[in-house]
Amino acid sequence: MSRTKSIQQVLAPPPPHMVGDGFRVHNFFPNGYQMGMLRMSPFFLLDYGSKIEFPPSDKPRGVGVHPHRGFETVTIAFKGKVAHHDSTGNSGIIGEGDVQWMTAGSGILHKEYHEEEYSKKGGPFQMIQLWVNLPAKDKMTPPKYQAIENSQMGKYQLPNDGGVLEVIAGEFNGVKGPATTFTPIHAYVGRLKPGAALNMSLPEHFNTGILVVEGSLRINDDEDVATDHFVVFQNDGTEVQVETDSGGIFLLLSGEPINENLVPYGPFLMNSRQEIMQAFEDLNAGKFGVLED
Repeated sequence: MSRTKSIQQVLAPPPPHMVGDGFRVHNFFPNGYQMGMLRMSPFFLLDYGSKIEFPPSDKPRGVGVHPHRGFETVTIAFKGKVAHHDSTGNSGIIGEGDVQWMTAGSGILHKEYHEEEYSKKGGPFQMIQLWVNLPAKDKMTPPKYQAIENSQMGKYQLPNDGGVLEVIAGEFNGVKGPATTFTPIHAYVGRLKPGAALNMSLPEHFNTGILVVEGSLRINDDEDVATDHFVVFQNDGTEVQVETDSGGIFLLLSGEPINENLVPYGPFLMNSRQEIMQAFEDLNAGKFGVLED
């Protein structure tokens, strides 16, 4: 018999800080709220760039060249456009509704910045970046890049023209997402019209959370959750219900925990201190490739 996943916490957005000069973010975890390093595993970091207006600029704002090893970065665009370049030769631009899924794996250099035309015009900007941990056996996998346009996503149309659930990874009611993952993950963006309701079934042991990106939601017919708030669920059931009177957009994350020792240090996410030291050695030896700033 299915049971509802209980709400553990509703988290208000932590005070924002700048990443580079182009990304103003609220870090919900691991630093914004001390939920335990593995509480949302396999998701290690959630930086949420709530909606902000950037003025026009001739020089694109962003983050210069920096390294990563041992995990994946996932950028989800809601407003504005972001350009990406990395040391394997991959590059791309994502706009509203698109996703960039980069596997750093054994080591990569990359940079992200506001797309040139967006920079010149300015305007609203709203993004999410996740760090998704890799299991020990896959931490040294070759780097790769998945550019996922909104048109490529699996889309489940809600009954009675209630909106759409976009499936980035995993599946929902037989609708599959295009992202390939190393561990089981469900990542959905729900775009609900006023009066819509949706029930989602997720494995009981998966760590699950919902970020309200726009509007407000009532969750499990019990908790009203406002814009820019994050909901953490207990691992005690399978059912999550969302509904909205006014309409709303949300991101649902649900994944099988990686129950391994974890040692994060700066831009690296490894399983031991020795592996962190090796990452710095390899970076200094030029093994992450070359990328111009």
